[in-house]
Amino acid sequence: MSRIAVFGAGSWGTAFSIVLADAGNEVTIWGRREAVCADINDHHENRDYLPDVKLPDTVSATHDPVVAVDGADAVIFAVPSQSFRENLVDWAPVLPEVPLVSLMKGVELGSLKRMSEVIAEVTGAGEERIAVVSGPNLSKEIANREPAASVVACADEDVAKRLQAMCHATAFRPYTSVDVLGCELGGAYKNVVALAVGMAVGLGFGDNTTASVITRGLAETARLATRLGADPLTLMGLAGLGDLVATCSSPLSRNRTFGEKLGQGQTTEEIYASTRQVAEGAKSCASLLALAEKNDVDAPIAEHVDAVVAGRSTARDMMQAFIDRDTKAERD
Repeated sequence: MSRIAVFGAGSWGTAFSIVLADAGNEVTIWGRREAVCADINDHHENRDYLPDVKLPDTVSATHDPVVAVDGADAVIFAVPSQSFRENLVDWAPVLPEVPLVSLMKGVELGSLKRMSEVIAEVTGAGEERIAVVSGPNLSKEIANREPAASVVACADEDVAKRLQAMCHATAFRPYTSVDVLGCELGGAYKNVVALAVGMAVGLGFGDNTTASVITRGLAETARLATRLGADPLTLMGLAGLGDLVATCSSPLSRNRTFGEKLGQGQTTEEIYASTRQVAEGAKSCASLLALAEKNDVDAPIAEHVDAVVAGRSTARDMMQAFIDRDTKAERD
C-alpha cells in the first residue's frame, strides 16, 4: 500500500482520491476548509462537492499540509489553476522528494505557463518528478465508479508507469505517455471549446452546430499544441479527443454548463455568483488566447469565447462570427 497526498478537496480531488483508494492506496486529502475535512473524516462523505458518495475508509482529510504529506509516496494537486501558484508557494517547503502530479487543466494568466511548468518553477523539481493526469474524467461518474480511462504523462516513462500502477483501479484504466505538453494543452483547451459548445446549446442550436464547434476546436487545439512541440497523436487520444468529447457533450461538465448559461443571456458575474464550482475555461481562455497569439497561431474559438466571457461580445455574435469567417481549405 502506498501513501498518497491529494491537495484539493473539491469534486475532482475527491473523486480521484476514490480511484487511488480503490487501487489499494492510503489517501490523505488536504482541504482548504476545515468543515469539509471534518465531513470527510467523520462521515466518509464530501457533501459539499459529491453528495451521496461514500468514501473508502482509507481516505482521510486534513487542513494541515505537513500532516497531508507525512510519509507520502506521491503528491497530487487538484486545485483551481489560477490560484495554484499562490497555494504551491505555501506548500513547497514541506513537499517530499516524490513524484508531483497535476490534475489541473489550465494555463496561468500572466506567465502563460502550464501547471507542470508552475510546479517546476516553484518547487525546483526536475521534469522526471513532474507528471499530469488527463482524460475524459467527469468527477461524478468517476466517483460513482463508472468505467473510464485516462493518461498519466511524465517525461520519465518509468515514473509514469509507477503512477499508472498507483491509480489502476477496477473501474479506472490509466495509459502512459511522455508527452506532458500535449496532454496539458489538450486538457486546458477543451474547456474553452466546451464553453463555445455550451453557448451554442444555450442558444438552442443542435447537433450539427455542436459537432462543427467540437471538430474545429480540436483543430485549433492541435495547431497550438503542435506548434509548441506536442505529438499530434496525443490530441487524437484520451487527453485530446476523448476529453474534448466528454467535456463538450455532458451536462455534468462545468464548462459546458457555464457556456449554456452564457448562451441563455446570463453574465459571467451572475454565473460565478450562483456556484462554488470553478469552470476552468472561463479563467483560462484569456491565457490560452495570449499563448496562441504569442506563437502566431490562429485561435478564433479562444478569441471569441474570451470576448463573451469578458462581456465584450455575446454568444450569438460569436456564432455568427464563426459563420462569417473567410472560407479556406479544411486543413489550413
